[in-house]
Amino acid sequence: MTDGDSHGQTPRHSDHHRAAPTPQKRLSPVWIVPFVALLIGAWLVYDNYSKRGPQITLNLPTADGIEAGKTLIKTRNVEVGQVETVRLSDDLTGVEITARMEPQAEDMLVEDTHFWVVKPRIGREGISGLGTVLSGAYIQLEPGQSEVDSREFNVSDQPPVAPPGAEGLRLNLISQVGNSLSVGDAVTFQGVGVGRVEEANFDVDTQSMHHRIFIESPYDTLVTENTRFWSASGVDIRLDSEGFRIKVESVEALLGGGVTFGVPDDVPAGTRAQEDASFELYSDEETARQGTFNRYLEYVLLIEDTVRGLSKGAPVEFRGVRIGTVAAVPWNFTSPQPEDRERLAIPVLIRIEPQRLGIGAQELDLQEWRDRFQRLFEAGLRASLKSGSLLTGALFVDLKLDAELEDAYAAEVFADRPVFPTASSGLAQIQAQVTALLDKLNRLEVEPILSGLDRNLQVSEAMLNQAKRLVESMNGLVSNPDTQSLPGNLNQTLVELRGTLSGLSPDSSVYQDLTRTLDEVETLVRDLQPAARKISDDPRALLFDSIDTQDPIPRAPQR
Repeated sequence: MTDGDSHGQTPRHSDHHRAAPTPQKRLSPVWIVPFVALLIGAWLVYDNYSKRGPQITLNLPTADGIEAGKTLIKTRNVEVGQVETVRLSDDLTGVEITARMEPQAEDMLVEDTHFWVVKPRIGREGISGLGTVLSGAYIQLEPGQSEVDSREFNVSDQPPVAPPGAEGLRLNLISQVGNSLSVGDAVTFQGVGVGRVEEANFDVDTQSMHHRIFIESPYDTLVTENTRFWSASGVDIRLDSEGFRIKVESVEALLGGGVTFGVPDDVPAGTRAQEDASFELYSDEETARQGTFNRYLEYVLLIEDTVRGLSKGAPVEFRGVRIGTVAAVPWNFTSPQPEDRERLAIPVLIRIEPQRLGIGAQELDLQEWRDRFQRLFEAGLRASLKSGSLLTGALFVDLKLDAELEDAYAAEVFADRPVFPTASSGLAQIQAQVTALLDKLNRLEVEPILSGLDRNLQVSEAMLNQAKRLVESMNGLVSNPDTQSLPGNLNQTLVELRGTLSGLSPDSSVYQDLTRTLDEVETLVRDLQPAARKISDDPRALLFDSIDTQDPIPRAPQR
């Protein structure tokens, strides 16, 4: 085969192939099934993703009772989410939970929404969460009122005292550490529950407790600018100079404590309190009442007698009216005392509180009152300690005007405080009274009294001897057999008399015979009445047959 032939045959060979083309491959129907399955799976994935709710993060101090994939999130007992993962926080101080919420719960996830763990617990309000004993703990959601969305929340161990948007008043209370409250403690007014303690925090800088309370509407109108708050211990027992006092709060306060409030009687109510206003929390009602008298005069008593029984808070009285309070016992004991004093005195700080007399703080002039007391000192006003209660031995400060001490006042100062002049009291007064009593006894003429007493004793002895003899005679009379048989004889006589009387009954024969006899006597008397009447009219009728005949003429006998 030459090159020419080869070139010539090549086109013919190409034409032969074009004349017989290769058949095309068709798509097998078998592939339709996986394709449809793929479309359905993609649709399910899309549908599931589109219906997934938002994912949120919850922070807890501990994961007690929380399980990933099991613990539910509920609101009004309706499931709105579920815990997906539980892990430690990055700083290892708590637990971080990731939860998937239902789409319908997305509108509830705002910044003031509250979450807390519901589990069995026993508290002052009783037993709660018993339904979770078998089902396990769950997280409760309380929707907020804010319009700002949020996806991270803190979970509380206790439910909120008041739900978001609740009508009422939130206040701040500041107290000392020993007078603190707990979250959930009751707020009462005259024994009626009106709110709860929401928060309780300790301020390290001021070393005081800061509480936040919520008072429900309509009770929030009871709180004014002059309201006083104090701890309600349930039972308040006092033994002081005013005697024994006991006060019982509500049953809830008795079991769990709490806080109560009110306006002192001698203080105007004032305007309503504002939101987030701050008040001081006092330890008890009496201390809260004392806090009302915030303008006072301070004086120092230099007591040379014992102050045992005198305590802080004891009253200062003038003729039974309280006008002040003992502020400190003792006070600045190491300060130098006035040079003219021969004996060591115990300083006691007192406060004169004119507001107790009904004077308002606005119209009170302290300088005027100080000048007034200065004049009273010169007129003989003195302070002394007196016993307020024999049961407790507590003392109080009594102010008294003594005319004998007029113009005997010398002004003194102790630790930059004016000295209130004092008079002897306590044991000194008792010693003076005992001495005066002994002097009177010494002046008494004892011999005449003893002689008269001896005579009285002799007369009394004679009377006792007579009484003794009388008793012996009575004993002899009582022990006599005749006297002892007297009751038996008397009983026998009564029996016989009863038998006699029973024979005179209407049914007895004696009674019937007596009745017949009386009837016959009555008949006889009726028959004799005409004859008696005739004899009464003419006595001659006893001798003559008739009073109408002539008198007979006596005749001589015939021979």
